[in-house]
Amino acid sequence: MKRPTTSGKTPSSKTPSIVVALGVVSLLTDMSSEMIYPLLPAFLTQVLGASPAALGLIEGIAESTSALLKVASGSFADRMPRRKPLVLLGYGIASIVRPLVAFAQSWPFVLLIRFTDRVGKGIRSAPRDALLADATDPRNRGAAYGLHRALDHTGAVIGPLSASCCLLVLGLEYRQIFLVAAAPAFFAMLVLIFFVRETKRPATQLAAGPGLNWRTLRQDWRILPRELKTLFVAIFFFTLGNSSDAFLILRLNDAGVPPAASAMAWAALHVVKVGATWAGGRLSDQVGAARMLIWGWLWYAVIFTAYGLAKDPGTIISLFLLYGIHFGFAEPSERAIVAAMAPVELRGTAFGLFYFITGLAALPASLLFGWLFQVFGVAVAFSVGGALALTACLIVWISLIENKKKRVET
Repeated sequence: MKRPTTSGKTPSSKTPSIVVALGVVSLLTDMSSEMIYPLLPAFLTQVLGASPAALGLIEGIAESTSALLKVASGSFADRMPRRKPLVLLGYGIASIVRPLVAFAQSWPFVLLIRFTDRVGKGIRSAPRDALLADATDPRNRGAAYGLHRALDHTGAVIGPLSASCCLLVLGLEYRQIFLVAAAPAFFAMLVLIFFVRETKRPATQLAAGPGLNWRTLRQDWRILPRELKTLFVAIFFFTLGNSSDAFLILRLNDAGVPPAASAMAWAALHVVKVGATWAGGRLSDQVGAARMLIWGWLWYAVIFTAYGLAKDPGTIISLFLLYGIHFGFAEPSERAIVAAMAPVELRGTAFGLFYFITGLAALPASLLFGWLFQVFGVAVAFSVGGALALTACLIVWISLIENKKKRVET
């Protein structure tokens, strides 16, 4: 079994250039996406006359498509000598179609654009994370994934601020801003084409059998270590309690925080994520990814529960920002554990399953939270989310830490 934590050796401080390049690609892509996404609900309802139900249908189909494709693309990438072509295809599809929303005259066209955009995301995500694992020293993977996630979150800060500047300072209309969003996506493709260089993998590191069929996926699932499958169970429980961030913003609004302040808090949350993921990834290489993940989920449980119980708007805003710290503990650690545990020939499949499980749990998570919120109130809804996070902590503790201690003792 591959270790979920790092060795006692000192990690190399040198970050591979491919990690930086892929991080810049994610920054520019997220900048492009986040210039459009925050404006999309208003564009759909105010300009195109779509109903809230249509908005829900668009986002539901988009995210479900992405989750399903991540498994298939990860499996296919394990059977290719190079993963970059799939990464390039995924980013390319999204970069080309996303700005086309500027030409939409009805909401079904936006549905088609969002669907195709998420197809691109589904194709690229698992091969990209596997490519990062292939290129990184195992002792330095937490830092690599932390840097990548930090740059990704940086794009999520710059994007909305750029859209606001275009809207409020330059006086551009929605459609014009959507076209401007094509620029960072174009530069992302240039970085990916010219600066992401991949070494061809030997035949011994390629998965057996044809990709993209359920029989092969079942065979690959049987090969994956039991501890990795248990981690997926824990991630499912955690995600089940991690509802849409829209409920966090709704909590701000219900507490009397005005929309303008909520938007500023949302941007500040992403700034917190940037610092937390960069520092958290490096720390996970020192203390162990499994322990770091538990700390992150414990932090989430405490902050999430307190967020539902707090009454003062200032306290709620503070908790909202503190909530962002758990991303630094958890996001790099989750990916480092998956990369460490998965057989080298099945890294893409493992990351595809990781993304699929989080996507699978996301829909019932929001439905459950919304029902609890409506029937029992905000405090109960957030407390249940915290309890599910504690359950996930217990699963990881028993399966990855206590069981390891017992094996060492025997």
